[in-house]
Amino acid sequence: MTYPPSGPALREPGPDLSSAPVTVPAQRRGAPAVAVERLRAAATTEPGRLQIIGAALALLVVVFGAVTVLEVSGRASSAADVVTRSQPLSADAASIYRSLADADTMAASGFLAGAQEPKDVHEQYEKDIKEASRLLVKAAGSTDTSSSSHQEITTLGELLPEYTGLIERARANNRQGLPLGGAYLRYANQKMTNEILPAAERLYTAETHRLGTDSADARRWPFLSLAAGLVALAALVWMQRRNYRRTNRVFNHGLLAATAAATVVLLWLAVGHTVARAELHGAMVNGQQSLDVLNKARINSLKARANENLTLVARGAVLTPDGTKDQYETDYGTGMKALGAQLASAAKLAGDSTGRAPVDAAATSVTEWQDRHKKARETDDQGDYDSALSQIIGPENSTGESFDEVDDALELALSHEQDQFDSAAADGRGALGGLPAGAAVLAVLGAVAAIVGVNRRLSEYR
Repeated sequence: MTYPPSGPALREPGPDLSSAPVTVPAQRRGAPAVAVERLRAAATTEPGRLQIIGAALALLVVVFGAVTVLEVSGRASSAADVVTRSQPLSADAASIYRSLADADTMAASGFLAGAQEPKDVHEQYEKDIKEASRLLVKAAGSTDTSSSSHQEITTLGELLPEYTGLIERARANNRQGLPLGGAYLRYANQKMTNEILPAAERLYTAETHRLGTDSADARRWPFLSLAAGLVALAALVWMQRRNYRRTNRVFNHGLLAATAAATVVLLWLAVGHTVARAELHGAMVNGQQSLDVLNKARINSLKARANENLTLVARGAVLTPDGTKDQYETDYGTGMKALGAQLASAAKLAGDSTGRAPVDAAATSVTEWQDRHKKARETDDQGDYDSALSQIIGPENSTGESFDEVDDALELALSHEQDQFDSAAADGRGALGGLPAGAAVLAVLGAVAAIVGVNRRLSEYR
C-alpha cells in the first residue's frame, strides 16, 4: 500500500490571483466616481452620446438665460435709478442751491428798496426759503444717512435758520432806519456765501456724481451674457451640423427652435443694450452736461446780482484783503466773467435751435446788464447814490431788469434741457424693459426644445 509523502499538503496547480484587480462594490465608491464611470460607459454608444449632448445643450441655453437675466437686471435697475432717483435728486440739489442763492439776492434787493420792503420781493424770498426747506426734507428721505449728501443736508438744515434769523434782524433794524441793519445783512450774506452755498454746491456735486455712476453702470456692456450666448449658439449649430452629417437630414425641429430662441435672446440683448447705451449717453451729454452748465450759470447770475446789490448796501465798507478794491464789486466782476464763459459753453452743448435760442438771449441780456452796471457804478462814484440806486433796482432800464431777463432765459433753457434728458433717459430705460423676463422665458423654451430635438434622434434607436 502506497502512502503520500509526509509534509505540507499538496495543492492543485492554478492561476496566480495575487496580482488580479480587485472589484470594489458600487456602494463602497463615491458618487462622483460612479457618475464618471457611467458617463464613460454611456459615451461609448451613440444613444449615450446623444443623451450627454442633449443635457449639455440644455444646460448651456439655461446658463445663457440666467446670466442674461442677472446682468441685464442690474443694468435695467441702474437705468431706472437714473430716471427715478439720481437725476431727480441731482435736479433737487440744483434747485436747493438756486433757491438759496435767489433768497440771498431777494434779501439784498428788499433791503435796498428801503424801510418798506416791496411785497413781491418779500414773497419771493419767503418762497425761496420754503422751497429750499421742502427739498432738503425730501432729499433727506432719499439719501443714506452715512453718505456725504446726508451730511451736507444736515449742515444746511442747521445753517438755514441762522441765516433767516440774521435776515430778520437786518429787516427790523432797516425798518427803524438803524445802520446796524446793513451789518446784519452783510453778515447774513457772508454766512450764505461762505458756509451755506458751499454746502449746497457740495450736495449738488455729490448727487451729480451719483447720477454719473448710475448712468455708467447702466451703460456697461454685458460681456458675460454675450459670451454665454455665443457659446450656446455655437453648440447648437454644431449639434445640427453633426445631426446632418450622421443622418443626412437638414432640419431637426427641436434643435432649430432652440437655435431660434438663443438667437432671439442674443440679438435682443445686443440691440437692446446698444440702444439703451446710446440713449443714456445722449441723455448725459446732450441733457445732463447742459443742465450742469446752465445751473451753474444761473447760480452765478444770482450771486452776481446779490453782490451788485450789496455793493450799494455796504458803500465801500467791505474791501478785498489787500484793501484796494470793493469786495462785492470784485466778486460781481468775477461772477459775471464766469457767467459769460458758462453761457458760451451752454450754447455749444445745446443740441438744437430751441435750446440754443434762450442761451443766446441770456448772453445778450448779460452784455446789456454789464453796460448798465458800469453806468450805475460811474453814477455812484460821482456821489449820486439815489440815481445809482434807481439804475440798479429801478423798474425800467435798470440792471435788475437785465437780470430778470437773464434769469427768465436761463429758466427756459433749463426746462428745455430737462425735457431732453427725461426723454432720452426714458428711452434708454425702455430699451432694457422686458429683456430680463423675455430672456428667462426664451431660455427655458430653448432648453426644452433642445431636449425634445435630441430625444427625437434617440427615438430612432428604440
